[in-house]
Amino acid sequence: MESADADLVRRARRGDDGAFRELVDRHGPGLYRMAFSLVGNAADAEDALQETLLGAFRHLGRFEQRSSVRTWLTRIVMRQAARVHRGRRRTAPLPETQEAKGGTAAGVRMDVLAALDKLAPIHRDVITLREIQGMRYEEIATVLGIPIGTVESRLHRARAALREELRDYLEK
Repeated sequence: MESADADLVRRARRGDDGAFRELVDRHGPGLYRMAFSLVGNAADAEDALQETLLGAFRHLGRFEQRSSVRTWLTRIVMRQAARVHRGRRRTAPLPETQEAKGGTAAGVRMDVLAALDKLAPIHRDVITLREIQGMRYEEIATVLGIPIGTVESRLHRARAALREELRDYLEK
C-alpha cells in the first residue's frame, strides 16, 4: 500500500484532486479513530481530523517520503489532537462509573476513555499508537521521534497507570 500511497501523493502534488480524496478515503477513518482516542469526543476529533487533512493538503510538497504516508499523517493528527486537547477547557464532569451505568459496554468504554484522558500526554500518545492503532514499536518511534527503548519504557508506564486507573475492573 505504501507504493500506492506514494503514487497518490505524486498525483496529488500535480493537482489531481481525486488522488488526494483517495488518500483521505484510505487514511481518514483510522486518523479519526486516533484523534477520537486522543481527545475523547467526536466534535474535537472531527476538528483535529479536519485540521490534519487541511495541513496535509497544504504541505504535500514538504512530504519527503522518508516515512510512509500513514506515519506522516499520524504525526500531523497527533499534533492537531494535542493542540485541540490543550485548548479545550475542562468544564464537564468525568463520565459516570460502570456501576452507575449498569455495566454497559458504553459505560466501560467511557471509563477507559476517562482513564486514558488522565494519563500524561506522552503516555496517552504511545499507548494510543500501540494499543488502539496497532502500530509496531519502530513505527511509534518514528512518529514520535524517540528511540525504541523510550517507546518501551513509556508503554510500560502507561500500562501501569491504566491498570491503576482501571483496577476496579481488574479486581472483578
